[in-house]
Amino acid sequence: MGVLMSKKQQVEKVQKCNAVVSAFQAGLKERPAPAKQAEGEVEEGEGPAKPSANHDKKNTEEAEQEETDNSAGPSTSQQGSAAARDDCKVNQEAWSRLRDGKGVEPEDLDKSHQLTPPAFVRPKREADDDQSVEVELEKKEQPPSDEMCDVCEVWTADDLYPCRICTRVFHDGCLRELGYLRAEALQEMRDTAHTVTGWSCYYCDNLNLLLTEEEMYSLMETFKQCKIIPESCLVSDELLQYRHFASKQQFDKDLTDEQEEEVLAQFAALDPEKKGHIEWFDFLYFESLAMLKKFRTENSLVRLLTGKERDKARSVFLGLDLDQDGVITRAECRQAQQSWFHKLNKDSQSCNVRPVTWADFLKESGIYIIAARPNSSAMHIRLPL
Repeated sequence: MGVLMSKKQQVEKVQKCNAVVSAFQAGLKERPAPAKQAEGEVEEGEGPAKPSANHDKKNTEEAEQEETDNSAGPSTSQQGSAAARDDCKVNQEAWSRLRDGKGVEPEDLDKSHQLTPPAFVRPKREADDDQSVEVELEKKEQPPSDEMCDVCEVWTADDLYPCRICTRVFHDGCLRELGYLRAEALQEMRDTAHTVTGWSCYYCDNLNLLLTEEEMYSLMETFKQCKIIPESCLVSDELLQYRHFASKQQFDKDLTDEQEEEVLAQFAALDPEKKGHIEWFDFLYFESLAMLKKFRTENSLVRLLTGKERDKARSVFLGLDLDQDGVITRAECRQAQQSWFHKLNKDSQSCNVRPVTWADFLKESGIYIIAARPNSSAMHIRLPL
């Protein structure tokens, strides 16, 4: 009798275990051991407990089959949804970089780059920005270059490369670690930084950084309305559509046939290799320049010039003012403006002899001097200014 009671108790114990396993089956899919143990115990007991053990084994097999199906990979709809989310994230990051003036976020840098890119701060308009500024012709400023690398703040004499626009200097190794310059751009810097041509640092090379937050917001809104995606290439039709929209928004009229031809000429100039598209940064350069010309006065643009740029303007003006009376002709003024791009415009051959003073020359040339800041040879073309 004692033996029979022991088996009965054992069967009751197995049944209780099976009930618990069935109740928490969803949470124990990856732990089938208790079900196997219960099955072994039932084999020692009486028959009534076996159907429940078989039921648990069937459920375990179904769970394993479900896990196998899930591990086979997401469905086509799931893959499409994931791709759409990834594209959306990429676009949002591109818009953020455009707004903040950053080339790349620090966390997105290659692990081999140990240096953190600087945080760019957009300028703010001052109350006296549009007021006339006094710039003496005879007195050269000759601002000295910084003594220490702008990145690592270490002095190593001849290994430093100066910017031709501002006073910053850099180590080529520091720029390489930042990831801002490719190998060919680094070599160009080494070849030109110490020459008359000079080299522009990543601050001065990007004219978009001269825009205020308000100006940048206005430009971004126009991009969004025209469905222009940051950091993407543009074909000629997209550029035409964008310029038509901008003309409609600003002047309430479409481009004329002549203006369309001018836009296509700009496109061709920015696509010298005939790839059929223009790069994003070339497009952003032109639009940033257009924003400066649209919202800034000549006096405001003169305030953006650095000491080195003002000194170069002095040298050009004095070279044309042979009689040293502080006045040059209009034709000479146009010639000087185009000289910043190493290319003469047929307009500069005009016989217009209306005199231009040093102050007028500097104000009228401000936009040309700023436009010539980038290193890219694609920028050194005749601009529709």
